[in-house]
Amino acid sequence: MEQLLNLGDKRQTGFCCYCGRGTETRDHVPSKVFLDEPYPTNLPVAFACQSCNESFSLDEEYLACLIECVVCGIVDHKAVERKKISSILQRKPALVSRLKQAQKESDKGLLFSAELLRVKNVLLKLARGHAVYELNEPQLDDPVRFNCAPLIMMDPVMRDSFEAMPKSVVFPEVGSRASQRLVVSDPGLVLWMTVQPGRYRYLVFAGAGVTVRIVIREYLACEIGWE
Repeated sequence: MEQLLNLGDKRQTGFCCYCGRGTETRDHVPSKVFLDEPYPTNLPVAFACQSCNESFSLDEEYLACLIECVVCGIVDHKAVERKKISSILQRKPALVSRLKQAQKESDKGLLFSAELLRVKNVLLKLARGHAVYELNEPQLDDPVRFNCAPLIMMDPVMRDSFEAMPKSVVFPEVGSRASQRLVVSDPGLVLWMTVQPGRYRYLVFAGAGVTVRIVIREYLACEIGWE
């Protein structure tokens, strides 16, 4: 990704972007578990306290493994495509057992029952990180919108709406990374940030509040918004 310095109000980033406490560490947003090696250069990072930086790891690992097993249609380290996920599954039989228990057969094929609180925990964490990184606007409150679904479940109208930038977008804080990107981009361009093709992309914009859209593995899509 392009290296941009945050030139916005530094008071907005002087605390953990997840809980509002300390800034002992810097956290990759997204976590590297969603990406493959070699990693892209200049990965987005956000200030985080030590507790938050460590507390999301198991849930992020769970979500990354769940998505890969769903995409590949099997819980088997020998069959999944991503080497990193294969390694995790091989090392963690308890996680494999948990994922297998979530499988069920249906007339539509193999389905997985996700642990929704863990999924929401990770997606909300990622959205908070993207909001502060791009807009210099931390979002510590609970969101007013949280929608999550596989891309393949969206009809064409929903998909077009999800991929497009709304017309009500306002100019972000001067000096923020988002404002810098707008200055040098085509005014009609939808500024999806592709961290790694086929693995992770996100879109952040301000309008009547802050909205973050995320797509993981070109499978799981979510939209999280604050007013």
